[in-house]
Amino acid sequence: MASSTGLAGLDKILNGLRPGDNVVWQIDNISDYKDFVKPYVKKALEEDKKVIYIRFAPHEPLLENSDRIKEYELDATTGFESFTTQVNKIIAEEGIGAYYVFDCLSELLSAWSTDLMVGNFFMVTCPFLYKLETIAYFALLRNSHSFKTIARIRETTQLLIDTYNCDGEYYIHPLKVWNRYSPTMFLPHLRDKDEFIPVTNSVNAARVLSHIDKAGAERSRRYLDYWDRLFLEAEELIKKSASEEEKQELVDRFCNILITKDKKMLSLARANFTLEDILEIKSRVIGTGLIGGKAVGMLLARKILSKDKSINWQECSEEHDSFYVGADVFYTYIVQNGWWDLRMRQKTKEGYFDTAAVLKEQLLHGMFPEEVMEQFQQLIEYFGQSPIIVRSSSLLEDGYGNAFAGKYESVFCANQGTPEQRYMQFVDAVRQVYSSTMSEDALVYRKQRGLDHLDEQMALLVQRVSGAYHDEYFFPDIAGVGVSYNTYVWNPEMDPEEGMLRVVFGLGTRSVNRVEGDYPRIVALDKPLLRPHAGMEDVKKYSQHDVDVIDVKKNQFETVPLSEMIERGLDINIERIGVRDYDAIKMMKEKGMKRPEPWVLTFDNLFSEGTLTGHMKKILNVIAGTYQYPVDIEFTINFTREGAYRINLLQCRPLQTIGLGKKVEIPENIDSKDMLIRSEGYFFGGNISQKIDRIIYVDPVGYHELPISGKYDIARIIGKVNRRIENRDECPVLLLGPGRWGTTTPSLGVPVTFSEINNITALGEVAFEWGNLIPELSFGTHFFQDLVEANIFYMAIFPGKDEVVYNEDRLLSLKDLFPDFMPDYAKYKNIIKIYDVADMNLRIISDVVSGRMVCCFQ
Repeated sequence: MASSTGLAGLDKILNGLRPGDNVVWQIDNISDYKDFVKPYVKKALEEDKKVIYIRFAPHEPLLENSDRIKEYELDATTGFESFTTQVNKIIAEEGIGAYYVFDCLSELLSAWSTDLMVGNFFMVTCPFLYKLETIAYFALLRNSHSFKTIARIRETTQLLIDTYNCDGEYYIHPLKVWNRYSPTMFLPHLRDKDEFIPVTNSVNAARVLSHIDKAGAERSRRYLDYWDRLFLEAEELIKKSASEEEKQELVDRFCNILITKDKKMLSLARANFTLEDILEIKSRVIGTGLIGGKAVGMLLARKILSKDKSINWQECSEEHDSFYVGADVFYTYIVQNGWWDLRMRQKTKEGYFDTAAVLKEQLLHGMFPEEVMEQFQQLIEYFGQSPIIVRSSSLLEDGYGNAFAGKYESVFCANQGTPEQRYMQFVDAVRQVYSSTMSEDALVYRKQRGLDHLDEQMALLVQRVSGAYHDEYFFPDIAGVGVSYNTYVWNPEMDPEEGMLRVVFGLGTRSVNRVEGDYPRIVALDKPLLRPHAGMEDVKKYSQHDVDVIDVKKNQFETVPLSEMIERGLDINIERIGVRDYDAIKMMKEKGMKRPEPWVLTFDNLFSEGTLTGHMKKILNVIAGTYQYPVDIEFTINFTREGAYRINLLQCRPLQTIGLGKKVEIPENIDSKDMLIRSEGYFFGGNISQKIDRIIYVDPVGYHELPISGKYDIARIIGKVNRRIENRDECPVLLLGPGRWGTTTPSLGVPVTFSEINNITALGEVAFEWGNLIPELSFGTHFFQDLVEANIFYMAIFPGKDEVVYNEDRLLSLKDLFPDFMPDYAKYKNIIKIYDVADMNLRIISDVVSGRMVCCFQ
């Protein structure tokens, strides 16, 4: 049954309103919209309909306060997702058949600064209203939106009606009336009180429509999103030699819509970026919206260094020509592919994990809007066949307190093949990063840190891979991680304030991940030649043996043995980063083997001279000084033929650290039977005196003898036990196991994900050399960041070292609760042990200054 607009003449033109109708009015001013809202609401109330007013704009109220009208006042500045979620929640709660009035949608531009998101809001909300058989009024200010946005709204709505004044006369012009037709319906209509007279005379019709066309803004600008028009106005301001005050005002505004919402990072951006910097960043943005934390950190650090005269950044640095996929593209991708309902279900408590698994898969297969696809194509044309990397740069990433280290994907694109093939490689990489927002590790991380209710849009940082070609391989000379504050000092002579590097040869993936059989070089910047291990045998064992590269022939990421590179005679200047393995050379001669000399990557020659070490120290100090906080950077170093180095700063974020804490006293003369663990060095987590109530222990011999499937079973069981720790403060747990926790290679340790150990209080990695289960001192890796952010104390235990005590017999003498705790996994009762020590006063006590740590019964 048809409903009424409250105007008999308008009902006649439109054949009334129908359940599910969304009516969009294009207006010149709010008073024009009110002229249609008032009779519509009056009629609805007369018919005893439920009337809902959605209020969010600063313009005058459309309706007077009334007990019969339910008004919701919302804040659009909270962001697209929060605002849209609130509106859809209201619609769901109010149910079927309600009548709605929305404030003018054009006012959302002041909150979101982009037409794209206004269109997305309408595309999400309109179908939901239609489904619930409501009738809703919306308005758009004429000439305030791009043609593309109007087209998206026209395609989605049921009715689109133009209203305008011409020479003192008032007209309406229906542009779309879904499922209805009359011979004069789509003509302009002159309003005469409540009557609407069709303009059938060609002379009058031409006069009216020509008036509208001339009154509009420049047509060329109407093809642009409101976002682009904002930045064009800024460019015009610069050309007019605007004052510094005017420029700074624009910097402040643009930082809010392009750079970040994080208050601390926003303050740094406003203080360091100029208007010219902002416009340069905007020129490399695909789509609209914030560029995300990773991109901001990289740009901000580079700007800070360029302003410091002592560093001479322009001469020692490698230029970047990165692109940024704006965060709004992520939401647009979801909306365009019809997944917003999934997104909303995933945000609920019940669907947080289950629906995420469905959405994760869907995100790998969607289509992008045509205008985004065209910009992607231009990006691929720009980079040609240079390898690129598509990196996550979410809104919450790399900020103060939330590193999201390794939680989202970064995907290398070898970028070889035809333009079509390279385009598809790139789009697949984008989808892969988007999909990673729904990974279990990312979801657990957000939930544990109280971020699960916040908007987490995924922007992207697209970077040219730093490096050079070596035959078919492409890689940088050096890559690594740097930290301005070294909380992991393994020698009392080291100063934490001097910082540390974690460097590798080739792509930097091996510096941020714990990888099979390989160890990056850890460089304390105040003692660059001092190692955590002593003796040539240890140097060889704890060194890098494989190199991550991009194979341009195979068109993929590859890991290549260093020995193979040397045998092939690749131009890699091995003398700069390695030393000959004389023991191996001697053995080869004795056996008559004729092969290229083997080398050990020590990086000693690189850091012994001091210039590079001093430069990296200064870079870290300058950035940390500006941040007023320790920082963590990722970088590459490439050398010219003359031997000069060029540093490429790829990433920068506030370093998550655990401070020293209050001084603690290590007990002296502890009875040997009460000492469970003692070590000097090889731990991090500050000064603590932490009571332990429960120990989870994985037996190294039993674990080593398991098949691969059994090793994965152990990881999943540990995850189940971890999830049963309801409150880590009330039940602090020590997890002990062989080799490397969190490795992707089960032969090196237990392959848990971080979400499977996130409730642990302290983590111990025990060396078990028989199975090559050796701890990897992970300072600087994503795994390390996870431990620090979760405030998990870490210890590496090397039984057999002079200063180390590891009393396994005392541990095994305790009563094992695993069979009772996990009865369904009894077959692993000899491998996993659970000990309740709550009444035994077991404590972990560490003193960073002396470098001593004990775990003992008191």
